[in-house]
Amino acid sequence: MIRVDNVRKSFGAFRALDGLTLNAAEGTVLGLLGPNGSGKTTTVKVLTTLLAPDSGDAWVAGHSVLRAPELVRRNLGLSGQYAAVDEKLTAFENLHMVGRLYGMNRRNATARAHELLADFRLTDVSGKRAGTFSGGMRRRLDLAGAVVARPKVVVLDEPTTGLDPRGRLDTWDVVAGLVSEGTTVLLTTQYLEEADRLADHIAVINHGSVIAEGTATQLKDRAGSERVDITVRDGSDLQAAASVLAVATPGLATPEVDPAALRVSVAAPGGHSVLVRVLAELDARSVPVTEASLRRPTLDDVFLQLTGGSALAENRKIDSKEGVPA
Repeated sequence: MIRVDNVRKSFGAFRALDGLTLNAAEGTVLGLLGPNGSGKTTTVKVLTTLLAPDSGDAWVAGHSVLRAPELVRRNLGLSGQYAAVDEKLTAFENLHMVGRLYGMNRRNATARAHELLADFRLTDVSGKRAGTFSGGMRRRLDLAGAVVARPKVVVLDEPTTGLDPRGRLDTWDVVAGLVSEGTTVLLTTQYLEEADRLADHIAVINHGSVIAEGTATQLKDRAGSERVDITVRDGSDLQAAASVLAVATPGLATPEVDPAALRVSVAAPGGHSVLVRVLAELDARSVPVTEASLRRPTLDDVFLQLTGGSALAENRKIDSKEGVPA
């Protein structure tokens, strides 16, 4: 349902997409991860026919963005980083307006609006102006607007940016519902937990091309089977903790230091015995430990390995925008 084949796009000397290739099957979620400036927003603009690629091509529901852009738009819904709702209109009026813009008659537009208000749990506020809604409610209304015409493909560009945890969970439920009905979703997100929860397949892009892809489990396996995390009481002990972890896991990845969290972590096959040795050595060095854990890798760990710690820190800036020229 989504196919991107060797797409390149440049803005002057800056190459935003460099041979990008992606695929998503019907009724699945393709998660697109990458640091700011990696090409996520440019990918969305190409797929939604807002930008023409310099070379290569992309298809949505079998239609080329170059040769059949109108057919692409007929089969595609878009929900951007910020909810595109008219604050002066009620929830019902917003959806009814979208239906009319898609060419529905008044009767069909009214029926579809009421159907979506029920599906997205907005019936109780159907007569209230959208400007009075919470962030989560506005996001649900925006997502409802994106599927008024029953598109085969929905593109969600960072759909939960700025939402509180309740609003994020509500949005995840909505996305799961769309997929259960056969909709194909392209999801770009800054929340790695979101991709882990929703995506059937994940592509990590950097500098405009895919640097890793697979299921969440497959990507996590790249970061090692287990990880040891050590949190110390004082920042002055971080380097000592990193040194102990490095000695305990010779020949493996360099321990990762997070000064803000006072935490050091490392991939550690045979993690239980490594954890025991590390705690004994830290105790011998009189390094106070406030927390120690053995866990499976997360997508954060994968991201760190693939793009570097600075990229992950940048990707976690919730209110930042991708640094690609408009």
